[in-house]
Amino acid sequence: MTQAPTTGHSENFRGGLADGRLTNKTFERNSKPVIDGLMSFLTGISGNALEIGSGTGQHVCAFSAALPDLIWAPSEPDAIHRTSIDAWRLHLDAAALPAIEIDASADWACEQELQNYLPLALVLSMNVIHIAPFAVAQGIIAGAGKALLRGGFLAFYGPFAENGKHTGDGNRIFDQRLRADNPDWGLRDVVELTSMAQAAGLRFDRLLEMPANNRLLVFQK
Repeated sequence: MTQAPTTGHSENFRGGLADGRLTNKTFERNSKPVIDGLMSFLTGISGNALEIGSGTGQHVCAFSAALPDLIWAPSEPDAIHRTSIDAWRLHLDAAALPAIEIDASADWACEQELQNYLPLALVLSMNVIHIAPFAVAQGIIAGAGKALLRGGFLAFYGPFAENGKHTGDGNRIFDQRLRADNPDWGLRDVVELTSMAQAAGLRFDRLLEMPANNRLLVFQK
């Protein structure tokens, strides 16, 4: 028998409502701080914004309301989650675009479905790269280097290691549990991500503290 996951990340998602909407229990906690963090560098910025890994869709709908100068395009590889995203869009009458499918580990910036959105003012990925193979982090960064307009931003939200160290015991334990569930998962290091971003033509912009020992890591092209 396969051992049940120990991280608890799947417990963040709650069962579907009648119209296909899923809910994430962390949304109420982190939505406002993330929006405040995004506003610290996106206020007055217009253009197209791509979220990679939109999950339930609650966040991207909130972002489209708080930052209406950006046209928000959600993406998600999971079909059930894409249904949830579009159900939330309809339920809230949100201005976000219909959800699209993206393989973030591939050369996603060249996918035909994205060409009408390019160049992008923002690429955002929340709580994705620590529960995915490292190739996903590599792919998001490489794709952002191609897809962003000059001056555009790449932002990651989630838990990170910093210069080879965890920022607290909670993150250290979480990282251990992630790697026990899947050896390809784990907290990514800000220093390594910054080096990869620089190779893709992006510079470090800021690292903002968020609730529950999370961070908002931002790069600019």
